[in-house]
Amino acid sequence: MKIHLATDHAGLDLKNSIKNYLREKGHDVKDHGAYEYDAQDDYPDFIFPCAQSVADDEKSRGIILGGSGQGEAMAANRVKGCRATVFYNGPKDIITLSREHNNANILSIGARFINEQDIYDVINLWLQVPFEGGRHKRRVEKLDNL
Repeated sequence: MKIHLATDHAGLDLKNSIKNYLREKGHDVKDHGAYEYDAQDDYPDFIFPCAQSVADDEKSRGIILGGSGQGEAMAANRVKGCRATVFYNGPKDIITLSREHNNANILSIGARFINEQDIYDVINLWLQVPFEGGRHKRRVEKLDNL
């Protein structure tokens, strides 16, 4: 699967670990930055290109990171066709429902709230859970057609 990654300084180390992990699993990974630590960088500079790439290729997914993941998800969700869900180590049902009911194509991770080992389980789950369609399809289409 094609997976786009992006972060600001807060998620840099975790993003790099995720990138290596996904490549080892055989995924085609595109890294949209940040590429080096800069405490003054701005997450939209990395998130917007990542989100646009996901929107342009409906078969791809995106994983974005930040301190909380909140601002990054807000940025990604401004791009038509993106449906970002936020995860910062809450119940894994959030991950399942984000895929089954919302067809989330971007996972926004709060890097300050989850450790490296736990995130791999979350990512694997998120990549495996299919969209249910049905009554949820109509709702997702309304989001994408606004």
